[in-house]
Amino acid sequence: MRSLRLLIATLLLAVLAIGPVRAQSLDKAIDRLAADSFAETAAAIEEIAASGAPHAVALLEALADKRVLVDSATKAVVFKDSSGALNDAKTGTPVASAPADASPVRTNNRVRGALEAALGSMTLMSADPAKRLIAAEAVFKSRDAKALPALDAALAKETDTNVRRAFERARAAVLISDSATPAAALSKAADALIAAGDGESLGLIRTRLTATSDAETRRVLEAAITRGEQRQRTLAVAQNVWYGVSLGSVLLLAAIGLAITFGVMGVINMAHGEMVMLGAYTTYVVQEQFRAYAPEAFGWSLAVAIPMAFLFTGLVGIAIERGIIRFLYGRPLETLLATWGVSLMLQQAVRTAAGPTNKEVGSPAFMSGTFELFGLSIAWGRLWIIVFTLIVFFALLAALKLTPLGLQMRAVTQNRRMASAMGIRTGRIDALTFGLGSGIAGIAGVALSQIDNVSPNLGQSYIIDSFMVVVFGGVGNLWGTLVSAFALGIANKFLEPFAGAVLAKILILVLLILFIQKRPRGLFALKGRAIEA
Repeated sequence: MRSLRLLIATLLLAVLAIGPVRAQSLDKAIDRLAADSFAETAAAIEEIAASGAPHAVALLEALADKRVLVDSATKAVVFKDSSGALNDAKTGTPVASAPADASPVRTNNRVRGALEAALGSMTLMSADPAKRLIAAEAVFKSRDAKALPALDAALAKETDTNVRRAFERARAAVLISDSATPAAALSKAADALIAAGDGESLGLIRTRLTATSDAETRRVLEAAITRGEQRQRTLAVAQNVWYGVSLGSVLLLAAIGLAITFGVMGVINMAHGEMVMLGAYTTYVVQEQFRAYAPEAFGWSLAVAIPMAFLFTGLVGIAIERGIIRFLYGRPLETLLATWGVSLMLQQAVRTAAGPTNKEVGSPAFMSGTFELFGLSIAWGRLWIIVFTLIVFFALLAALKLTPLGLQMRAVTQNRRMASAMGIRTGRIDALTFGLGSGIAGIAGVALSQIDNVSPNLGQSYIIDSFMVVVFGGVGNLWGTLVSAFALGIANKFLEPFAGAVLAKILILVLLILFIQKRPRGLFALKGRAIEA
């Protein structure tokens, strides 16, 4: 019992002694800051980080932002916190005012590097995941071996997947850069860097390879570089496929309405792009109303804009069909010229009403930002557009297969004269079909407003591509439109790295012309006696 009491007393004395020792260490570090020497400042940063003072992080952040002031006469040091209040650097207590001759502590690249490493190590255990990510990036950049114990402790407690991945990448960077790391540990560290999938991580392995002459270490690093390069090639192919699918969804959304009007009616509608443009402007008008009258519900603006755009552009399409196109059936050249004129008038009307400049269209929170999946960087906005496109496609397919209007549209598509003889009002079907195609184009405009500039020229960017998709897939065939949109999108993204964006489109157009020479009706040609005629 006596020995136990003696042990407790010893521990209490040790704990009580820690405070003065840390205070002395911090005082010494602050005196170094007042010396106006880059070497002394870098040394002071390490001592401040090791002091355990409650205000150490705030002091180092102030030093990074040049908010630490030194009185040239008395060598007193104060710092401004994030709110601008002055505090004593040694005690962290508020002070009334800065000394008259105070000036900021100078920094250089060496000092800034020491600051990044120290702040990274000290904020690895922060309660805020965003701060832990910043700390991991700071350790990755500094590659300071002194941060390894703190990093290991933080890694053992980390539960957030993204932060844990960042910690593992930072730890691997420290081990790769440390010449004392054995070959076995180097292999695991290299694998962790390769898993990150970025060029900077692979560059660290190459840097270590050039700095070592040990045969075993070189063999391990060379094997890791080979694996990393193979992974990057695989990721590049996968990323191009993703970009192609993303582009294909945009082409499908823009072309799906044209596939209906062109397939059912045989009308070359050059004003289809303007329906897309009107849908985008409808989104802008709806969002302006939300900003003015219900800013707290702005996240619902797209949900409201979708039916509004469909109704508005559908009515405009019906008006165009009833007012102009119904008098020009069977005369494709005249319909092309007439709808081209309509497109010019719609563009000018929008310029007059809304101005020629781009309009700001916001994105809801769930469409903002990116995430990583198996090393691929995926934008939430693009992903939601793909999902939205597929929903529209299958909803349209269901409408054509399961509704009376869809049955009548398919009947008119396959044999217009027989459908008329069976009592179907083909004129009414033409108007509703043109309105349906225009309405879907308006919905496409809602989606495209999230990834493109909303301007009077928006539709012109997609009209040619839409015709290419429809012709390649097979006029009037929705499944052909789906396949051709994704095929053209993926092919375009694989050609761009080698030929450039403009030449890639030209090559796609040339290949499409050659394909149409062999299959004039596209990939999936519709069948019917009227079509065969």
